[in-house]
Amino acid sequence: MPGAEPFTADARPGADIGVAVIHGFTGSPKSVVPWGQALASQGWAVRVPRLPGHGTRWQDMNITTWQDWYAEVDRTVAELAATHRQVFVMGLSMGGSLALRAAQVRPDQVSGLVLVNPAVHSERPDRFLLPAISKVIGSFPGISNDIAKPGMDEGAYDRLPLRAAHSLTKLWGAVKSDIAKVTQPMLLFRSRQDHVVEPSNSAWIMKHVPSTDKTEVVLERSYHVATIDHDAEVIVDGSVAFVQRLAG
Repeated sequence: MPGAEPFTADARPGADIGVAVIHGFTGSPKSVVPWGQALASQGWAVRVPRLPGHGTRWQDMNITTWQDWYAEVDRTVAELAATHRQVFVMGLSMGGSLALRAAQVRPDQVSGLVLVNPAVHSERPDRFLLPAISKVIGSFPGISNDIAKPGMDEGAYDRLPLRAAHSLTKLWGAVKSDIAKVTQPMLLFRSRQDHVVEPSNSAWIMKHVPSTDKTEVVLERSYHVATIDHDAEVIVDGSVAFVQRLAG
């Protein structure tokens, strides 16, 4: 898909900060590359991977699982950690879920998290039917481009792949089961109006992440894809300040 290419920027000489920026479910790097480019302008190494099954056609997602998506995140974090003193993982929506998982799996290599409208569950009434219907139906209509700012496009599928969605719920289960392992500093941005991820998700994360350094910021002018919405600059400025504080 146009604009779905991964983004890579190397650190300026002498810089030792790496940042992984992860897009959301059915989305693509297009939704977070501007965020990544702003972070790269600080001189940090930035990687925005394209998760398997994303950025091509929705059918490709149904032959991938959450383990495939996380494997790409894990590879990215490991690559950055091998050559940088500190690594920060940032993510939008499911990208936030995967960032939490990275903090759980690599506690000594992830220095901090920045999450934007992260998800760990769904309140959709049809969620209980997902295990059954995903075996016989390929997709539902999508829930992409929940953006208040006119003219913006996140580069997501217009269909919701159901087998992949079922796997997503298993990622959520794994993240929730191991939430006590997330002790890194965390900055969480939540849109007051989000038509995709319910506010109970951020509330649950803020309550159950045991880190003593955690902050929630409410975005007043953006919908779900806040990284390219009216509050994009708020997210960038907050992310930069967060990394600078922790990097000393």
